[in-house]
Amino acid sequence: MKAVRGSLGHCSAGRFQRGIALVMVLWILLLVTISTGAYTIMARMDQLEAHTMLSGTQARFAAEAGLNFAVLSLRDPDEATRLIPDGRPYVVQYEGIAVEVQVTDERGKLDVNSADEPTLVNMLSGHGMEAGQAELLAAAIKDWTDSDEIERFNGAELQTYQGQGLGVGPGNRDFIMAEELLQVIGMPWELYVKMEPGITVFSDSGKPNPAYAPVEALVALPDVTEEEALNFVEQRHSEESLDGTGPALPDGTVAMERGRGLTYSILAKATLPNGIWDQIEATIRLGGSTDGRPFRVLRWREGFHH
Repeated sequence: MKAVRGSLGHCSAGRFQRGIALVMVLWILLLVTISTGAYTIMARMDQLEAHTMLSGTQARFAAEAGLNFAVLSLRDPDEATRLIPDGRPYVVQYEGIAVEVQVTDERGKLDVNSADEPTLVNMLSGHGMEAGQAELLAAAIKDWTDSDEIERFNGAELQTYQGQGLGVGPGNRDFIMAEELLQVIGMPWELYVKMEPGITVFSDSGKPNPAYAPVEALVALPDVTEEEALNFVEQRHSEESLDGTGPALPDGTVAMERGRGLTYSILAKATLPNGIWDQIEATIRLGGSTDGRPFRVLRWREGFHH
């Protein structure tokens, strides 16, 4: 009887040990499966990241190709084949990549260094600022660019900035870049973002040329509403040339190309078939540069902004 009980006890112990071993094996298999799955996911993520980086690099190079294509076209003596620099979109193919190119002659934008106060007021009001605030801000902009510390009517010099708790006052010089407008007292970020496509520091023109002006600049002209500016630009883009026979503004001004400019803003956006894209925004001036290029870069931005 004791032998039978011993045999049964030995069998129970054996089954228990085999059960423990089976559980341990199952746990090991589970851990191996999890580890293998994690490795596979990491490898897949690395592959996707590498693919995305490669696609991004391709898009970047394609965008640069679009920029150089635009420069080459702007130097083309044949007006029939040269890109019209009024912001209209052109799509070109570069090694199977669609590149959208927009060129704007800087003469179409409002130079904030050259514009007078009434034109600045038109610009600010045209983008939604209340008339009284627009007059204050326009005067502050002119005080920022003049070389003295004499505060004009409604303007702002160093004392006004200090009174608002600001440690830095106006530059008392021309704006070097359009972004410096954000340093002018009273300039809201949202307003600057709206105006930015229509302003420049490179044209030396106190008023935008309607032949090239974007909507954001046209509202700086007297009695031009945003709706009228939109309609004007849409009709202008439908014309095959800017010979003066196209649309007219409310005061009768037509879009007529006058000579060839030297300074242009170029937007080149490249989109791959898989949807990955990159873009370059550059302001360039035609003419030789120290590095041998046929143009000089005055302003350069990459990717998405605002």
